Amino acid sequence: MSEFDLIQRHFTRATPGALLGVGDDAALLQVSSGKVLAVSSDMLVCGTHFFADTDPFLLGHKTLAVNLSDLAAMGATPRWATLAIAMPAADEAWLAKFSAGFFALADAHGVELVGGDTTRGPLNLCVTIFGEVAAKQALRRSGAQPGDEIWVSGHLGDAALALAHLQGRVALSASDFAACATALYQPQPRVALGLALCGIASSAIDISDGLLGDLGHILDASHVGARVNFDELPVSASLRRFLDQPLGKQSALSGGDDYELCFTVPARRRGDVLNISERLALQLTCIGNIVAGQGCIVRDVAGNPITLESAGYDHFR
Repeated sequence: MSEFDLIQRHFTRATPGALLGVGDDAALLQVSSGKVLAVSSDMLVCGTHFFADTDPFLLGHKTLAVNLSDLAAMGATPRWATLAIAMPAADEAWLAKFSAGFFALADAHGVELVGGDTTRGPLNLCVTIFGEVAAKQALRRSGAQPGDEIWVSGHLGDAALALAHLQGRVALSASDFAACATALYQPQPRVALGLALCGIASSAIDISDGLLGDLGHILDASHVGARVNFDELPVSASLRRFLDQPLGKQSALSGGDDYELCFTVPARRRGDVLNISERLALQLTCIGNIVAGQGCIVRDVAGNPITLESAGYDHFR
């Protein structure tokens, strides 16, 4: 089967939201009046971001989810995506499951696939996603101010704990691994939360490389510091069993692959955040405050600082 047959069979669908979708040299997209494009690209590489035997349906979901998470952090509405795939061979069964997982999430968020590329090579997946947001409403990393509260969505650290189990660094019970594996394989991009935070949050970022590393990007962009209360971190019952161990602390603070949102809010807007939490039926937790200065200090319940070997994942360290 040729490259073009693969594209036609597995990745060509109607794109009523685009002027021109798959099948030409480029897509033609029309941005809504008063909106600007929010564009993000993410690459998933076999052996680095996922194991070769990962369920292709779940991998299709995650390939798009990590990009949707970036748009969520900007408060943007998802519209279109392109997908580039390198793979060792044309595996029809694998592609059918992968595309099913990809389009299931795409349909849930109104995303149209409007182009991409396929080639032979080591398994590598790259999505570029396009969203729309009013220019002055976009969430950014650079707006945090001293006195703002720091909030996160969902639970932290489950994906990192599941990965540690798969790598043999910790032994989880079957039930604990099943609970944590969902976070690793099927992260839920917080698109609705990002949209709700526009006009309320002073800054935002998605947590892909670990809380401390990604919060650090907000601090650098905003030229501020932070104080985080370790005992306020929202963690699952599975991870809580390991919090007295270095691996548990590392998972919660810098494990990565959470794809939750970390955002800052002026203290006077706390009620708005609580209303959003109730409306979306989504746990939102205040974990600390923005302060003048630089850097982030994490303290335990006794007020003692907690130090880690790494603040977050870095591909080149």
